[in-house]
Amino acid sequence: MNQNQSNTNSKWKKIVRIFLIGFLLMNVLAFIHAYKFTHFSDDNSEKTKSPEKLSVAEKVQALAFGVNNPKPKNKKTPAQQFEVIKLKSNKEIECWFIQNQNPKGTVILYHGYGGEKSTMLDKSDEFQKLGFNTLLVDFMGSGNSEGNQTTIGFQEAEQVKTTYDYIKGKGEKNIYLFGTSMGAVSIMKCINDHAINPKGIIIECPFGSMYETICARFTKMHAPTFPMAGILLFWGGIQNGFWGFSHNPTEYAKNIHCPTLLLYGEKDKSVSRKEIDLIYANLKGKKILNTYKDTGHENYLIKNKKEWNKGITTFMSFIKE
Repeated sequence: MNQNQSNTNSKWKKIVRIFLIGFLLMNVLAFIHAYKFTHFSDDNSEKTKSPEKLSVAEKVQALAFGVNNPKPKNKKTPAQQFEVIKLKSNKEIECWFIQNQNPKGTVILYHGYGGEKSTMLDKSDEFQKLGFNTLLVDFMGSGNSEGNQTTIGFQEAEQVKTTYDYIKGKGEKNIYLFGTSMGAVSIMKCINDHAINPKGIIIECPFGSMYETICARFTKMHAPTFPMAGILLFWGGIQNGFWGFSHNPTEYAKNIHCPTLLLYGEKDKSVSRKEIDLIYANLKGKKILNTYKDTGHENYLIKNKKEWNKGITTFMSFIKE
């Protein structure tokens, strides 16, 4: 072997070594991020702010070490008299049941990622005013439910089934499911997996696929999505016992035949309008799409309470037609 060939081989070995080290570091980082994203901590430290509110230094720290994600805790209790209910699902979950004097039915409410059932009290109050019983649910890992794990709607779908069966077992025939973000995805996956048949569902800003929602988080951090988003999703699925690339609400929508009200904020940076339009197109039953201007991935009651209530009332009438 001559000197030139030796130098060439040495350079290629260095390139391969650098590539392998880089690939290993990316996987280590993705493994840490995936774990922190799907496992809440038990300490009382402050939660990492949303990406758009982070400084450049804070974004670098979050990209290097993952987000700080303390377990969500119930911040308040219902103003009305309520019953605390513990249900055994794939995890033990805690719920609040609020009885209406002359109920038209029961609405079960499911919170989003990083939330807990007290974050749904304002929505519960609105449904109570409309004459419905409400059941507010802490998903696993949140509030007073078991564990510190979240699977962004995958295993939570089983908890939707458990709460639906509980209300159905009480003799209720008019059961409505309401979910925001991860809660909406959990409802969709539950219907896809278990073919439950609620009277209607109201879903706010569900993502189109797990991969797309991870890409959106990278985009908000002004970080490239490839290849880290895919690697993170791979490890997140491995850590939590499922194939993350198959977690696609756009596909779940194809098996949803009950009446559906789909809600979306037009300035949402976490879920694109394309994802919403695909979900809406795939829904098989009677459906309505309502959108809100100047509204992002947030509580729609803050800026759109009047429109939100009108939309809910219209949807309930729409079901009866």
